[in-house]
Amino acid sequence: MSWTDSDLSARLEFAKSVALEAQDLILSYYQQPQLEVIRKSDTSPVTEADRGAERLIRERLKYVFPDDAVLGEEYGETPGTSGFRWILDPVDGTKSFVHGVPLFGTLIGVEYEKTCVVGVCRFPALNEVVYAARGQGAWWQIGDAEPRAARVSTVSTVEDSTFCTTNMARWEKIGRRAAFDKLLRTVGLARGWGDCFGHILVATGRAEIMVDPALNPWDAAALLPILEEAGGHFVDWAGSATIYGGNGISVNGAMRETVLRILSE
Repeated sequence: MSWTDSDLSARLEFAKSVALEAQDLILSYYQQPQLEVIRKSDTSPVTEADRGAERLIRERLKYVFPDDAVLGEEYGETPGTSGFRWILDPVDGTKSFVHGVPLFGTLIGVEYEKTCVVGVCRFPALNEVVYAARGQGAWWQIGDAEPRAARVSTVSTVEDSTFCTTNMARWEKIGRRAAFDKLLRTVGLARGWGDCFGHILVATGRAEIMVDPALNPWDAAALLPILEEAGGHFVDWAGSATIYGGNGISVNGAMRETVLRILSE
């Protein structure tokens, strides 16, 4: 058994709707002086916005798609029987959220038998959403405006490209500082517009390269179908289109091999 277009459309519409619902919850905590920031075992921050938004999405899923599995950053795995699995990162970019920087997003991805088929990335503080389903294109909606097609840029040379990354220190930690420095020297513009926002900049043609030295599946699941439907690539540093490589690159259609070569040097 495989998926049908109606399977994907139903899940895409639900993901868009529940991400919008989660937006109100998340914004109720945003830039609030009483916000409590807790450190998880890996020292990364978490807030009630993260946890509350994931609980909300899971609660809605129980009623709409009760046979689907769920994997979330905050509450782990719930098994299912349908072959579909939802992968949730309720606030991707919690450090941005905590510091009042509006570039955090809610990521909702859907797999079918390990193939990423639906992706939604909503930016609550910007009131924007980018979404895709296999074979249905990628779309970008700002506020209440009509959605428009999301497409990667046609920039074809690294020297003319914009390069984004999330955590510069991680390049040093994994022993890839030389590759980071080469990208800095080669690209036209380098900025720290990181987390999911950097990847979505590539999907919407506003940047050409986004590199994350460390990613979990919930950071990546929504991004892969969006980038591919937008005409680009989401791959790990070995060049595989996977959310399980432990890192991730979003790149437009012209520069995949060049970027992979630089990262391998």
